[in-house]
Amino acid sequence: MGIVKISESMHEQLRVASDALSRSINAQAEHWMRIGMLAELHPNLDHRDISRLLVRAELAGGLDLKQLCALADLSQGSQVHAAPGAQQ
Repeated sequence: MGIVKISESMHEQLRVASDALSRSINAQAEHWMRIGMLAELHPNLDHRDISRLLVRAELAGGLDLKQLCALADLSQGSQVHAAPGAQQ
């Protein structure tokens, strides 16, 4: 575990979000980092897709970054072949 220095304003935003979503400040920060990391690695996925990906990963017992990326790649492939407007 490491220490990450953040600005006071970001810490305040984390505090507010963590209170609103019943998470610890650290859990909220980790959640935002995970979402941001996946958004950068897979810019064509929207927040809904990333959230579904994380839920599927959790149901599979929790996945590391390599496995999450592979799962995201599979998701993207199925979206490419899906009919426009089809639900995944």
